Amino acid sequence: MASFTTTSPAERIGKFKGEILAHAEPVEVLGKVGVQKYIPKNNSRTVSMRRYRPYGALATNENTKNRWVVDSAAHILSEGNTPTADTLVPDNVEVTIQQYGCLYQISDQAVDTYEDNIPPELKKQTGERVGLVREIVRYGVVKAGTNVFYSGGTTRGTVDEKITLNVLRKASRTLQANHAKRVTGILAPSVNIATQPVEAAYLVFVHTDAEGDVRDLAGFKHVSEYGQRKVIDQNEIGSVENFRFITSPELAPYTDSGATAAATGLYTSGTLVDVYPFIICGEDAWGQIALRGDNATDPTYIAPGEKSKSDPLGQRGFVGAKFWFACKVLNEGWMAVIEAGVDDLA
Repeated sequence: MASFTTTSPAERIGKFKGEILAHAEPVEVLGKVGVQKYIPKNNSRTVSMRRYRPYGALATNENTKNRWVVDSAAHILSEGNTPTADTLVPDNVEVTIQQYGCLYQISDQAVDTYEDNIPPELKKQTGERVGLVREIVRYGVVKAGTNVFYSGGTTRGTVDEKITLNVLRKASRTLQANHAKRVTGILAPSVNIATQPVEAAYLVFVHTDAEGDVRDLAGFKHVSEYGQRKVIDQNEIGSVENFRFITSPELAPYTDSGATAAATGLYTSGTLVDVYPFIICGEDAWGQIALRGDNATDPTYIAPGEKSKSDPLGQRGFVGAKFWFACKVLNEGWMAVIEAGVDDLA
């Protein structure tokens, strides 16, 4: 007779039944911004998007594709002469969605005899895990942006300073020169693709380890000083000049990858500075596919007791979910990444 194994959580038999303790929940912040799109079923896994360059813009890099090159003298018309017609120059951006998923297993014994009600907890953790996977996918894409600035160095390996107003202003100057619009809307908290307005600013996403350094910036204004201004996210900590800062423990650093940490006063998990990406975005800097909606996630709950050829006694149950998702930087010139260290707080 074939045998099956289960991966049910251990029971607490023989102990007084207390409450099921709260667990750490993942934090999603990057999903509130960006272009939100669906791919309908049976329409391929690849989305092709197109943007037309400003007149005269060159394909050299992110700082030339977004800048107009216009000579007024070249636009003077001669009497009776039709000017030469120009042609729009497109840039195509393609992204292929991937399928992700997770699965938990539970036995009929756990459901029938455990003093804790396990299935609801499995459902809750499945939903939270799906959200965390999405956030990790987003973060992997946006932190790899090519418009990069370094605090105290010229490469990641030479980073030896924490965040400064000077490097923030460098990034802002570049975004503005590339005609990057400040973010004026975030994704509304619903299953529909809808946005709610916010006060215009460039948004900065960074790990919670950097919160103290951000608060130390000259001119920092805490959210408690906002007055009528609405916060973008419960994890927004404040603003400086035209930046608003949102922190998350999910936005992990490049550990042990900067300059030698000794004498810098910066945190390290080894001997080199841990380098933290500060993700700065303008409006529509990146896009997310199949992010929200009734059809975005396909949950599964098969309760123990449901008999089938593979489980004739109905001894096993499953909780899980699968979903299709992708994230893509749409315009490198409308976002920037600052790589910096954080104070050791020793």
